[in-house]
Amino acid sequence: MPKLNPPLTSAKCIRRYENNPILTPEDIPYISEAVYNAAVIKRNGKYIMLFRNDYNWDWELHTYKPGDSSVLGIADSDDGIHWNVRPKPFEAAIKLKSDEVTRIYDPRITEIEGELYICFAMDTNHGLRGGIGRIIGDFEDLEVLSLSVPDNRNMVLFPEKINGMYVRLERPFPVYGRAEVAKRMGWGHDRFDIWISYSPDLKFWGESKLLAAVEDFPYTNDKIGPAAPPIKTDKGWLLITHGVDLDTTRGKNGWEPKWQKRYCAGVMLVDLEDPSKVLGIYKKPLIAPEVGREIENGMRENVIFPCACIKEDNDVLKIYYGASDTVTCLAETTVSELVDLCLNGDDE
Repeated sequence: MPKLNPPLTSAKCIRRYENNPILTPEDIPYISEAVYNAAVIKRNGKYIMLFRNDYNWDWELHTYKPGDSSVLGIADSDDGIHWNVRPKPFEAAIKLKSDEVTRIYDPRITEIEGELYICFAMDTNHGLRGGIGRIIGDFEDLEVLSLSVPDNRNMVLFPEKINGMYVRLERPFPVYGRAEVAKRMGWGHDRFDIWISYSPDLKFWGESKLLAAVEDFPYTNDKIGPAAPPIKTDKGWLLITHGVDLDTTRGKNGWEPKWQKRYCAGVMLVDLEDPSKVLGIYKKPLIAPEVGREIENGMRENVIFPCACIKEDNDVLKIYYGASDTVTCLAETTVSELVDLCLNGDDE
């Protein structure tokens, strides 16, 4: 296993589930090669997972074959650890595919005023779009409410209106303009950041502004983005993020000939009444790829990609994350510990 520089470690308050991963391709009753980046919601004491299920991998070209390559699977659990996968994927998402739309993936679920809403990424022939939809019934259908212009993704919704407005986090891809700034500043590569936008109805979005930039997270040099939907605390909104560092000297780290990126989870805190106001950012990784399927036997190794958090009654926070773009894993911590990291930066 190649050594990654600089070496990064997870925060001491992170406790990985001892029997990770909690979901693998072997658990899926239909074709599957990777299950990861899963959304999880808890309702009426039961857990529901909506996960990205990838297949149709071309081992010679080290990419997915043309055509169908991903669906959204559904699983249920009594404890948030052991999962029963439903026999069929989320058919309403499959129906969104067309000659123009090639893939729906990376779901995030938020409950707002008793309704379940899903944010998702949509690959099209003319760019990557971020979508928002309302789940109807027990995943019987999906009402699409909003689709962004290209290129935007990693959208998450706040679980309640703030000052009468819906709020979302997102990560646009300003490839040309941001890359030029990065080159001029000597920063290097893409530099994609976290933005915040507002809406009166979940359809029309505006008042967008930069929330946090790559340079605000010292362990990243390539991109950051929102991960799980925000968690409300008495100190502010707790945001789990992902961050990427790129090293062009890295070689083969997975199935592809060369994989030069490393993904970590991070955490930050924003104001309850004005979520565009940052109260604190933990300057080290919350979860770094260190063990098991996070660093070996994966499609793209050294990847931690959180997509869901469940706040339990006893202050415990379950964090669900994709490991090496291949399997789904679970870690636990407490909300209090994460708030302390953001405000005090102390992991002793």
